[in-house]
Amino acid sequence: MPLRWGPEEGVCWRVDVPGEGHASPIVTGRRVFVVSCDTDSLERLLVCYDADTGALRWRRTVLTAPLEIKHGLNSYASSTPATDGERVFVAFWETAGELVPARNVSAERDASFGRMCVAAYDMEGERLWLVHPGEFTSCHGFCSCPVLVGRLVIVNGDHDGEGYIVALDRDTGRTVWKIPRDHHTRSYVTPLVRTFAGRTQAILSGSRHVAAYDPATGTELWRVRGPTEQFVASLVDDGTRVMLTGGYPDKVILAIDPTGSGDVTDTHVAWKSTRNCAYVPAPVVVDGHFLLTSDDGVASCYATASGERLWNARLGTHYSGSPVAAGGLAYFTDDDGITKVIRPGPSFDVVAENRLDERIFSSPAISDGAIYFRTAGHLVRIASACAPPE
Repeated sequence: MPLRWGPEEGVCWRVDVPGEGHASPIVTGRRVFVVSCDTDSLERLLVCYDADTGALRWRRTVLTAPLEIKHGLNSYASSTPATDGERVFVAFWETAGELVPARNVSAERDASFGRMCVAAYDMEGERLWLVHPGEFTSCHGFCSCPVLVGRLVIVNGDHDGEGYIVALDRDTGRTVWKIPRDHHTRSYVTPLVRTFAGRTQAILSGSRHVAAYDPATGTELWRVRGPTEQFVASLVDDGTRVMLTGGYPDKVILAIDPTGSGDVTDTHVAWKSTRNCAYVPAPVVVDGHFLLTSDDGVASCYATASGERLWNARLGTHYSGSPVAAGGLAYFTDDDGITKVIRPGPSFDVVAENRLDERIFSSPAISDGAIYFRTAGHLVRIASACAPPE
């Protein structure tokens, strides 16, 4: 993995991305996919690039719809796609320009109303299906990243209405199951799918609780009440515990033993902290270390087994994207496009600091020894050696 780069150093290619969006790029084979929104034409786009050269392979309009009301730190294309190597799956919010009173807010305001749109394309850009699995309303915008589990596409439908989680058939888009959610409160958390003690679970925080579901049926397996109202950052795990950071109005970090059943609030919370929590950027786990940065740039490192905080330090200014891990190191990129490479351990150890001189609000993708950054206007490939792999 590259450790050092600059606006030109280590840059294999830099290409324009149409429109805007905070969704991260994804890579499969020799293709890189990004989603975007052209705010002039109102098109929500899926764009495919060649991973070796950056050349545009194809561009498709998923839908055209009025721009929704959103939070200033959100975008009109924030849901990172997913792929199984044969299809790529995207999710957008399709509004009709209808406004309703906002819920779960401190002051009266309008919210957009519409429906979730999920679509599948093949590797050459042919649309295979497009469905609308449920309504959606919010004054903060949309971000529901699809997750693939076997032949299912699972999408979080938490919103300020009749919230749900839905599983769609990978081949047809047909709804296989749809589970209502309590409390009717928006969240932007991508489900974490893991197997613990032989039981596969789809786990997410949101709508005033943390819950795990059987991804095959949607049956709830366990839940933790609270610990706050709204969540954005997704969960991570160390193979034994799942860990989360959030949220609003209360900030908290939790580690949960995921082997319980029913309400495990009082029995399966392994450890908890309320110091320098993150709201938007997700954490990362590297070799038994739980690393995160608060939105305003204070980083912390915890031992996943005990919850002991090993260190905290000022890392940057403001973070929207989440860190990634490779080669035993964690890569933290702030909104100013500065990436600090951190070695997890008992003390704060910055291995390298790198600048791209562009704003970055998404998380990078890593593939074949290269890092792909989606900046405010470009897609950039960074690598130690820019020649394509054999």
